[in-house]
Parts: sequence; structure tokens; C-alpha cells
Amino acid sequence: MVDGNRQDVLTDRVYETVKAMVMDHEIAPGARVSIEGLARQLDVSATPVREALARLEADGLVVKRPNAGYRATDLLDPEALTDLFEMRLLLEPRAAALAAENAGDDDLSHLRAVVDEMRRHPDTGENYSVYRRFALLDQDFHDALAAAAGRPLLAEAVGRLHAHLHMFRLNSAPGAAGPTIEEHERILDAVVRRNPEQAAEAMATHLRSSRVRHRPHVPATKSTRRRDTIR
Repeated sequence: MVDGNRQDVLTDRVYETVKAMVMDHEIAPGARVSIEGLARQLDVSATPVREALARLEADGLVVKRPNAGYRATDLLDPEALTDLFEMRLLLEPRAAALAAENAGDDDLSHLRAVVDEMRRHPDTGENYSVYRRFALLDQDFHDALAAAAGRPLLAEAVGRLHAHLHMFRLNSAPGAAGPTIEEHERILDAVVRRNPEQAAEAMATHLRSSRVRHRPHVPATKSTRRRDTIR
């Protein structure tokens, strides 16, 4: 049991290390990911590297090619980011409204704890190691709110959309913590007051603002850059 626990801790450490390398482009988009090379670099065996890469594949950060190993996924473009936020705008305001109707005391306590924790970890910036904790709390808030809606399929769909955000290698824009926390506060306040309409409106406002904050950090495609130049 002890050996198993140690292996799990090692795999978690390797996963977080390699994830940071991908998120920060130390492993470039589209680049081959060598299991043996990472094992040597991190001074571990190949086993935790393989397990970490399998988790990163589920995150959408690497892909496994038949007979060719892993490579980092290519960056997605601004149009794809717009599509993703449009889907979130379809699902998450509804989830917030349902949470206002159905959230239990434990749900509300958890949501409050997450927001309070975000206030204690308001670190945002260019490197994944800096904004990792805040990003995880942000995702926890949205996932917990969707779970509180009492609609398992809706919560599952919201969770899948959040996983797709990794594929954009989104940095946390400097200064984004304050507005994000305040927007979460407004959502939570509406849920606590059992006001579905205000909860949905607060969530929609938050998502639109988040989309604006993220857009400057997404690389433009060639067609997008041409349009920007023409304008």
C-alpha cells in the first residue's frame, strides 16, 4: 500500500511538471513528446511518465499517434475559443439558475469556501506555475455550481467544456483575479438568494467578461491576422 501511494504521488508530480511544460510551451505545440527523454530529464522511470501522458491525453494537451508516440496538441484558434464560450453561454447560465433552485446547504458551503479560497490565492500571470492554483479553484467553482443544479447530464457537459479550455493553453491574464472573484460573488449571491433569473444573468455576464479577458492571449490564425491587418 505504501509503495502504491508513493507511486501515485510520483505520477502526480510528473503529471504536474509535464503539464506545466506543455502549458508554458517549453514543449512546443505540435512537438513530439519523448517518454524516454522526459524520464531522463525528470530523473524518473518511464512508468510515471506514461501514466502522466495518459492523463494529459484525457486533458486534451497531448495526443497519442499509432506507432509514433505522443505529441503536444496544436493550439486552437480564436474562432474555436468563441465556439467554446458560446457553448458555455448555452449551458452554464441554465446551470446557475437551476442551482439557485436546487442547491443544498452543503453545496452552498462548498461554493462559499471556493470563493474564499480564491481570495487567498489571487495569483495570475503568464506562467502556469503562478496561476495554477487560481485556475483550479476557478474550475472547481464552475463544476460545483453545475453539480448543484441537480442535473447530472448538464454537470457532465459543463465539465467537458472546462476540460477543453486546456487545449487553448490559456494564460491567466494579469489582473484577472479581482474581476473573476467579484463575478463569482455575484453569481453565488444570486444562488444563495434563490433567484434563478439573477443567477443566470450573473453567469452570462461573467462568461462574456471572461471571453474578453482570454481573447488577447489566444494566438490568431493566419486568416484572423489578415483580417486584423486589413482593418
